Amino acid sequence: MASLIYNKFLDYLADNDISDDTFKVALVTSSYTPDKDAHEFFDDVTNEVSGTGYTAGGNTVTGTLTLDNANDKLTLEFASTNWTTATITARGAVYYSSTGTASTSTLIAYNDFGSDVAVTSGTLALAASTVTLQN
Repeated sequence: MASLIYNKFLDYLADNDISDDTFKVALVTSSYTPDKDAHEFFDDVTNEVSGTGYTAGGNTVTGTLTLDNANDKLTLEFASTNWTTATITARGAVYYSSTGTASTSTLIAYNDFGSDVAVTSGTLALAASTVTLQN
């Protein structure tokens, strides 16, 4: 499965100022199949990883929104994050805007790692990720 931007995020972005949102990233297993049309909120995400060093719902990450009028694009860059002393296997990361309630936390993007990433009593480091909308 390729990485993608969920369609609900485009609708959410059009209706909201997201500069003060709390952004989170959760890890999912290879059993999760993202659907950019049908999956709208975090409660639509299945097969979240579980294991030592991982908390359900994922990590909070800083999101920086930048409008570039010269190049006609909007970027949302998420900072890197780590899961330390972890024993988990993940296939991808789901970024979302957290309200504290899964049924109202808007999905933003899915990042497919291309293959499973496993750590045993180690650190799973997730690099910074950028969502770009270009006109």
